[in-house]
Amino acid sequence: MKRILLPASGALLATGLLAAGLAGTAQADEVYSADQLASDQKAAEILDFWTKSDNAALKSAKAYYWDNKDVKKIVSKGGYVADGKPGATAPIGEEKKVAAKVTNVNLPKTIGKVFFEGRDGNLYWCSGTSIQAKYRNLVATAGHCVYDIAANDEVVSRWVFVPGYYQGKAPWGIYVGKQAFTHYDFDVYEDFDRDYAFVTVYNGVGGFLNKPTKVTKAEFDKYQGKKDIKRIEITKAEYDKCKLELGECYADGEDKDAEAVGPDYPGAVLTKQEVSKATYDAAGVGKGNGNKIGEPVVEHVTKAQYDAYTGLGTKSDAGGNYTITHYYVQKWVKPAEVKKYYVNEYYIFAHFIKSVGRLGDNVGGQGFAWNQPTGKYVRTFGYPANAHPDGSKPYSGVTPKWCYGKTAAKGTKVPSLKIEEHVSLKCAVTGGYSGAPWLLKYSNAKRLGYVNGVTSMLFDADSNDRWDHMSTPYFDGETNTVYTAAANVWSGDITWGLPK
Repeated sequence: MKRILLPASGALLATGLLAAGLAGTAQADEVYSADQLASDQKAAEILDFWTKSDNAALKSAKAYYWDNKDVKKIVSKGGYVADGKPGATAPIGEEKKVAAKVTNVNLPKTIGKVFFEGRDGNLYWCSGTSIQAKYRNLVATAGHCVYDIAANDEVVSRWVFVPGYYQGKAPWGIYVGKQAFTHYDFDVYEDFDRDYAFVTVYNGVGGFLNKPTKVTKAEFDKYQGKKDIKRIEITKAEYDKCKLELGECYADGEDKDAEAVGPDYPGAVLTKQEVSKATYDAAGVGKGNGNKIGEPVVEHVTKAQYDAYTGLGTKSDAGGNYTITHYYVQKWVKPAEVKKYYVNEYYIFAHFIKSVGRLGDNVGGQGFAWNQPTGKYVRTFGYPANAHPDGSKPYSGVTPKWCYGKTAAKGTKVPSLKIEEHVSLKCAVTGGYSGAPWLLKYSNAKRLGYVNGVTSMLFDADSNDRWDHMSTPYFDGETNTVYTAAANVWSGDITWGLPK
């Protein structure tokens, strides 16, 4: 039976990824390698890169995808061999007792996206999770979301973790990766039986948009962040002054006099027109142009106004009382149109960043388990986005998805990738799910469990060109050695001086 397999995030074999950081340092027992992802000085530049322009870089990243065509056959027999007794480290928050029964699946706060820059200049992401550590500063993900397999196993650049990521938003902050801990066999021999990584991260930063600030047109054009133009109506005199000063102002429409129309014209407006007494007396009644409108209007005036008046009305001087009587008929018109004048006001929304503290303090951290038997129920959480091999694309990568089921009792073997003991799970996700945690004993109420795997490979087991299974390296005692080394390393704070 034909089967197809690929790493869940997918490495771009033709282009590789941009290398960054220092060369790996193998430990004396050759169990793990520790590579620097960023120095304290470099971390500041990485933060600026991802947070400027309203987190535009985060929004433009694509799911990391490795279309591995060289897998000819998958053998599923034999499998892992535990190298010691089962063990576990409790998650952050495990001590909290929650008795409430929950029927829906509650997404853990710990999961998020891992972002980095590729060698081709493009930006990519995988999935990952915060995991328990002494300094609450650790992320678990896939090894191929940290190392460039095609470029001498160099670490990728501009690596950050964003828990709870959603459409450019970082609700619990952005955390720059400092040091990547991987198994020596993955770093040196590209052995996908060890395709996992534990990354220490600096204290995080959060971003917020300040209140709008009014700026000049030149400042507005130069600014690359969020901005807005507000149109303000002004008077003709203000417009004339603005044009003399070569300001940013403009007129809209044109001046048009009121035009006489019939009373039944759509939108016609009734006005009155003054006429002589003779015209008024001869006018008809009812609705229509030239018909009377109301009774004559008597205006009391002074002697001077009386003497000066030369209009259509009639004048009367009765015992020193001076009056002028006005006569009106109907006039139906289409309303006049008058130019309107505007000036643009320009505003920018400055993007500030603030310190949000340690990752584990903000979202908690999943526990860790090793040498566990298979055939146990696990729940996985990640961000699938790419299309299946048949072109169908059921996921957008915008929101996290989950799978639930029993892990396979037999290992998955892929000789071309040196895979001999991967553990598989039935799950029809797509590229972008790399690094997604497999959580053993997941508590729906606490949203916590034990990381007992990370998604490494996706494969098609029934030859219908859709991924229907995924696999993880088996977490054994050596995995625990790598994890323990990472979980006891302090990463530090790069947010000194920022507001809290």
